[in-house]
Amino acid sequence: MKGRPDKRKNDEMRPIKAEVGVLDSADGSAMFQIGDTIAVAGVFGPKELHPKHLQNPERGVLKCKYDMASFSVTERKRMGPSRRSKELGLIMQFALEKSLFLEQFPKTGIELHVEILQANAGTRCASICAASLALADAGIPMRGMISSIAVGRANGQIVLDITKEEEDAEDATDIPIAYSVKDGELTLVQLDGDVTKEELSKAIALGIKGCKEIYEIQVEALRNKYKRR
Repeated sequence: MKGRPDKRKNDEMRPIKAEVGVLDSADGSAMFQIGDTIAVAGVFGPKELHPKHLQNPERGVLKCKYDMASFSVTERKRMGPSRRSKELGLIMQFALEKSLFLEQFPKTGIELHVEILQANAGTRCASICAASLALADAGIPMRGMISSIAVGRANGQIVLDITKEEEDAEDATDIPIAYSVKDGELTLVQLDGDVTKEELSKAIALGIKGCKEIYEIQVEALRNKYKRR
């Protein structure tokens, strides 16, 4: 059976780094790096939402913006948000908002901005990890942090933390998941490709294992900020 291009085990993730408080201008911020993929997130708010017709009298509104820096990939990228960027912003919102006590902030908005500085697969998952850390850093009340990782099938194997090279394999399938370790609840499962029921079950179990490892790194990143004070 063919091994992985970077020699990792099937259940092994790339090296991970996480840091909070990386942007002075934001109410909360974080950097999350997995392999060569780097995401930086900034949170602004809660603050009064304008225009007023967008306000919800019963709960706050989470607005997520995702973008990739033009230098983050080797191929030329057009400036400004693309259709994919808007879609990924909505995916981030879907994955994260269940973890937030938005009912504590009626008529307000929380703006979440994520920029990909470097990309080699797993950008949406790195964005969710960075965003959840930034929300915690901003002091937004949360049920628990959300962790996220991409699982996939490549070269006939189910593997954790699929890379760009593996995504390009002929039989590749990408399965990003987001998971609340505290609640034991999946907040996002996407499927790009075809897998059997057994493969999907194995992939989700492997993804949850990865999310639990990421969660510990996220918690340690928050602890490290307060150790520095």
